[in-house]
Amino acid sequence: MRVDAYLDRMRYDGPTNPTAETLRRLHRAHMMSVPFENLDIHLGVPIVLSVPVFYEKIAARRRGGYCYELNGLFAWLLAELGFRVALLSARVTTAGQLGAEFDHLLILVEHDLRWIADVGFGDSSLEPLRIEAGRVEDHDGYSIAGNGDTWTMQRRRDGVPKPEYVFSMTPRRLNEFDSRNVFQQTSPESHFTQKSICSLATPTGRISLSGRTLIVTSEGRREEREIESAADYGHILADEFGFELGRAEIERLMIRAA
Repeated sequence: MRVDAYLDRMRYDGPTNPTAETLRRLHRAHMMSVPFENLDIHLGVPIVLSVPVFYEKIAARRRGGYCYELNGLFAWLLAELGFRVALLSARVTTAGQLGAEFDHLLILVEHDLRWIADVGFGDSSLEPLRIEAGRVEDHDGYSIAGNGDTWTMQRRRDGVPKPEYVFSMTPRRLNEFDSRNVFQQTSPESHFTQKSICSLATPTGRISLSGRTLIVTSEGRREEREIESAADYGHILADEFGFELGRAEIERLMIRAA
């Protein structure tokens, strides 16, 4: 596995020394170049928790992934560049209820200050979020609040911070997420099995392919259109998300989204 190939995948040519500014720039570059996507789940391709497998998919084949893959590989990169990192487990809030432990994987980065790096939560903060007891530092509506061992990542909606997920500072190993990773791919109760998604931040908003619907948000405006053909679907993947799938794979995705 090569750091330079992964940085090229991220279209990143900035500094790599382990500083807070480097972390910010790497995080933003990742969010705007590597999509959050669950297409393998809908193609019947198992997602295995292995950093070399993540690397082959994301850096070599220029695909995206979901939290275990994206944050798993990004943690490897940060460690290779000299940051001190730990994997953390989070329970995601859905309809006011907390999900199971290991529902989400995120990264604790300790370098002078403490930060949460999270490039695997989809529509989320473009930059890492600072952790400090008694201090809430808002970045574009996202912030971390808490004290001691329990913390909450929150997003401001209608002017009010709402919890997105809750996590502790207990370091975790990648294999501890195995059981929940299987659940996310296979259970009809998992929202990842219910609809395919491929989503990427842009300079003015976000572009997403949800099932057969292309959703573009820009400067607060939202536009949607239905994808009618496999050719159109393939062009969107290539032109907007930077990777290609075979026609049979695309047709399978479209059938499942019908």
